[in-house]
Amino acid sequence: MSEFIPRHKKQYGQHFLKEQWVLDEIFKRVKLDQTSSVFEIGGGAGFLTRTILAEQMARLWVFEIDPEWAEYLANHIKDARLKILIQNILDFDFRELETHKPWVLLANLPYQVTFPILYLLQANRDLLKEGVIMVQEEVAQKLLKKSGRDYGYTSLFFQHYFELELLAKIPPTAFVPPPKVYSRLVYFKPRANLIEIPDELNFWKFIKLCFKFPRRTLRNNFASTHYNLNKLTPEILILRAQQLTITELLEIWELIR
Repeated sequence: MSEFIPRHKKQYGQHFLKEQWVLDEIFKRVKLDQTSSVFEIGGGAGFLTRTILAEQMARLWVFEIDPEWAEYLANHIKDARLKILIQNILDFDFRELETHKPWVLLANLPYQVTFPILYLLQANRDLLKEGVIMVQEEVAQKLLKKSGRDYGYTSLFFQHYFELELLAKIPPTAFVPPPKVYSRLVYFKPRANLIEIPDELNFWKFIKLCFKFPRRTLRNNFASTHYNLNKLTPEILILRAQQLTITELLEIWELIR
């Protein structure tokens, strides 16, 4: 009787990594030791899982939303350090990670939930040490942008909270089934010392407004808002948000908040 191997399911964005050189790139950037707590999002057939377990580490928690692949992992990988959670990571209470923090995240993220997961990581960054994630190439470039096209709220937000670094670019042929786009490994580490932002929640709403129409000037983007533009010079108002650093945007925020 042949072994049952689960099928890949499109609704979960399952593109399983198959190239060892990609895993080698991950472990060039992240070094584990016998005290390391690691979690993985989307264990799949266990290609990355096995490589993590071959390293020195204390524990590995694997979040797998697909019960069939979770069962496959449980049947094929026997290791006392491994815990498999049949769970959508977006529904998980991250405070359950508190006891064994800080955690290292190593994961090939499903493309359709990349940003919800990134915001979840930002909200729980106190539990994290560092990590390497696989994301769509376009997303990776947007995260690291410093100016110009594709630079905006997303770039500023995640660069404020995390140190970010582009690693290897991964072709579709490194996956089964192959996606239609290139991917990228991104290293991240929560920043130890954050720039202080007054009224932080409203500052990020302000940033969204600044970039609402990226090619428009600040004057045009602020035209229908409650902000008092009289406090800004004409020279500032004719600028586009894409021309400004977070420091410059903070200076504007201080003037009009």
